[in-house]
Amino acid sequence: MDNNPVYTAIIVDDEAPARSIIRHYLGRHANVEVIGECANGFDAIKMVRDLNPNLMFLDIQMPKVSGLELLEVLEDAPQVIFTTAYDEYALKAFELNAVDYLLKPFSLERFDAALNKALERLAGGLPAQRPPVEEIRNENPEKLNRIVVKKGSSISVIPVSDILFLEAQEEYVMIYSGQGRFMKHQTMHYYESHLPENEFVRIHRSYIANITKISKLEPYDKDSYIAVMPPDHRLRISRTGYRKLREKLGF
Repeated sequence: MDNNPVYTAIIVDDEAPARSIIRHYLGRHANVEVIGECANGFDAIKMVRDLNPNLMFLDIQMPKVSGLELLEVLEDAPQVIFTTAYDEYALKAFELNAVDYLLKPFSLERFDAALNKALERLAGGLPAQRPPVEEIRNENPEKLNRIVVKKGSSISVIPVSDILFLEAQEEYVMIYSGQGRFMKHQTMHYYESHLPENEFVRIHRSYIANITKISKLEPYDKDSYIAVMPPDHRLRISRTGYRKLREKLGF
């Protein structure tokens, strides 16, 4: 009797031929069962939640949400093998603790080598732990133009221009936007250094404000002010934050 475990896998790629190749290669491995496939990150997050796969083959460049952004918002990610036509994301992929990074077009031998590494991890019970996103991106100082967030089983993409302000919440940050409010497991320091500095100012240790959304400033007491933002948010401004605002707004 064969007691070898059977592991489950899903395939996430916006190109049907790419998914077909991976499915064909996996068909040679009796100990891996493909239980789902999809073409975008929005469907993938629901599939991971509903099917709880052991392994995910994940493309990086996909419409709406990239593979890297998807991995940011997955709380219990499976072991991940990235499959992509672009080599510039390899460092980020391995910093996310990916099992491997397959550059399209990849051979059967290269695929099998990556799969074997994943199966070794699974057999050893190794978790698919990932470091905080700010550690991943500190070496890549480009400014954010959007933030991918998750609420329940759905993913939303928020343009930074739609953000009103961010509020510190212990180990999390609450993002307030025109689409609602969303929690991210990141730091204020991360957003302070990655949001466009011509639009966002750290006005208080608890707040980063989009200065284009401030409707007015009101006195709070003798030496401090309140930033009024739509629809009815009133944010404390520290002395340092007020000085930054004056420099930025030129008053």
